[in-house]
Amino acid sequence: MKVAVVANDDLKQELMSSGIDATATIEWISDINFIPGQSDVVIDLLFDTDRKKRMEYLNSAGSALLIVNDVEGTTEDLPVNYVRINGWPTFLKRSIIEISGSNKELKEKTEKVIAVFSKKAEWVPDIPGFISARVASTIINEAYFSIEDEISSRDDIDTAMKLGTNYPYGPFEWSKLIGLKRIYCLLEVLSKENSRYIPSDLLKKEAKD
Repeated sequence: MKVAVVANDDLKQELMSSGIDATATIEWISDINFIPGQSDVVIDLLFDTDRKKRMEYLNSAGSALLIVNDVEGTTEDLPVNYVRINGWPTFLKRSIIEISGSNKELKEKTEKVIAVFSKKAEWVPDIPGFISARVASTIINEAYFSIEDEISSRDDIDTAMKLGTNYPYGPFEWSKLIGLKRIYCLLEVLSKENSRYIPSDLLKKEAKD
């Protein structure tokens, strides 16, 4: 199996964190303009930047399966040979990768590709935010509401979250690693279905600064 992966150095290291199947041929690419035409699969971990333009390049690659880091959208907006993964920073370190897609014929092939990186595919509903990104964004948003209400400091909230829940990061640490703009954009999408996701004013301000 020949797999082309479009990624920056940080996401590359996260995807490789569990090891790689030596029998697979993997080509790492930092520039989407240079996707090899003979790849069986293309994984685009930078898909959340200039989405429309990237789809043009990905479609021209001619691969039967395209796996994209698309947390905010759904596969309703994508061609039939696309599946979505939660590839937000810090989430690819886990042994399980959240995936959703509407093409059942691609499910087995997708699982084989994920297994190349010694990880397991977890199929979740095709909704914006998957499961864990929704949870993380909500926690971070609530932390911002706490700051607005002057309940505690950022450092204390981070410490309490790590000690109390055994999370790897506190909400503010996590927001920096993920990228506050990503969190804000997801909350904006989710708030259209439920008002509980409306971003705090402070989060909105800092995301736009």
